[in-house]
Amino acid sequence: MKNFLKFASLALVLPLIMSVNDTIARPRGIAAPATAQISTQRLSDDIKEVSSDAFEGRGVGTRAEIKTIDFLVRGFTAAGFAPGGTNGGWTQEVALRKFNIIDPHLSLNLGARTKELREGEDITISTRGSLSDVHIENVPLVFVGYGVTAPERNWNDYKGADGRDIDVSGKIVVMLINDPDYYEPELNIFGGKAMTYYGRWTYKYEEAARRGALGVMIIHETGPAAYGWATVKNSNRGEKLDIVRENLATVGPKLESWISFAQAQEIFGAAGADLENLKAQARTRDFHPIVLNNVSLNGHFGVRTQIIRSHNVIARLRGRTRPNENVIYTAHWDHLGIGSPDATGDNIFNGAQDNGTGIAALLELSRAFSRGPRPERSVVMIAFTAEESGLLGSEFYATNPVYPLARTVAGINMDSLNVFGAARNISVTGVGQSQMEDILARHANTQNRVLTSEDKPENGHFFRSDHFPLVKRGVPMLVAGSGVDAVNGGAETGRSKREDYVTNRYHQPSDEWSSDWDYSGMVQDLQLYYNIGREIANSRNWPAWRATSEFKAARDRSLAGH
Repeated sequence: MKNFLKFASLALVLPLIMSVNDTIARPRGIAAPATAQISTQRLSDDIKEVSSDAFEGRGVGTRAEIKTIDFLVRGFTAAGFAPGGTNGGWTQEVALRKFNIIDPHLSLNLGARTKELREGEDITISTRGSLSDVHIENVPLVFVGYGVTAPERNWNDYKGADGRDIDVSGKIVVMLINDPDYYEPELNIFGGKAMTYYGRWTYKYEEAARRGALGVMIIHETGPAAYGWATVKNSNRGEKLDIVRENLATVGPKLESWISFAQAQEIFGAAGADLENLKAQARTRDFHPIVLNNVSLNGHFGVRTQIIRSHNVIARLRGRTRPNENVIYTAHWDHLGIGSPDATGDNIFNGAQDNGTGIAALLELSRAFSRGPRPERSVVMIAFTAEESGLLGSEFYATNPVYPLARTVAGINMDSLNVFGAARNISVTGVGQSQMEDILARHANTQNRVLTSEDKPENGHFFRSDHFPLVKRGVPMLVAGSGVDAVNGGAETGRSKREDYVTNRYHQPSDEWSSDWDYSGMVQDLQLYYNIGREIANSRNWPAWRATSEFKAARDRSLAGH
């Protein structure tokens, strides 16, 4: 998943990011904003080509990957950028392990009756925690609330009534998605409405695996998940990928699954439990895990694994005076490939907006930087692989950086850009993190646009795109784009268009290029991205994390060790 949309609430304007003078005034020695020649036609042509059926949904490790890499290399070369990968080439090889589920059959014992689970309807079935076939025989289910262990918040969903952690090894743990604050943000234990990393499915799998659970069932609800069941089904069927790891238990249990809310209600009903009542209990520190009596899981599925080699694509414009200091632009090139057909019979997940727009943006910004004066610092463009599989290309890069993270000054991540028209506002994801917002505010002011917070911080967008592995290691990354206050039609129109995309095209075969797209908002945003990157690349300043950011310490450590 990802920060696929940047909704903005007009009530959450950010006039206090800095004092007004600090926000708007241009620092001494910084050149006035330039006007990059952003071409609507080139953007449209690039998106149309890279999201065409010929690219087969840009699946990782498929023949479409080779085609996509060639497309990017041709584009970067024509733009005037040089190879920026390993050994003087254009790419960084990423070792991934592919997991395929074979012939899955799971059923529930619900008291006196048996219920066969329909894959894709009642449950999704996947794994990244087993290299061999998985057999499940009468394994009990335990409800563990939100599945969170947060000592700094005095929170432990695995503690029993006696205060000691219960043993979930070999069991199936059932849990809710998002944070305990989601339904009652006034609790403000987990940041109120804004999702923390504890609310992400990735964390929930990792924590359950650390405790030895055989499997996880995450109860799906559209609101707290931030996407419907169709997205869950499409994103979890078929093969799964992970970085090659020595210890598989660090990433997930043997069974990683989501269950539909209707199926969850049936399970809890068979156990004589009230799901809604337990959801309320799970929002308190007094919650204790509940064994779902009279319910157990049976079944098996085969697991076939293989190591595949994928690639990040990296291009670089060498800085004139400080080439070892780098400003980065990132976007993922992959999508979901070929999958199950939709109602029209279409089985190619083209990924035009997600993330053909980001690919086109990398190329167009490369052209803009090549046409202008060569910057003092180097500018690096990175097209990551395997974002749709869990930010794997960016995680690999952050673990094995081609350019030291301590010398990576800052960056901008681009994912699913605006094709709905110009907007009056800029929506910032992960508000209050770094001085990158201050630079954005100053340049947005030149476009008469205002900064707003994301409208749905409970969706956890800040943890769902390729900037996050870099952020965790201290690199200030900006995640921002057009808000919903459309120049033509206002907020109601802007919000309606974005919600239509989420419902009808996001992670579906219908995410295709359209001749009706309005690129004026995307052009606005790319102009901002260019001006921000140009300023940083020609400055001696290092954008800093706020003192309150949880990522400041990582940056301090990396700079101290440089």
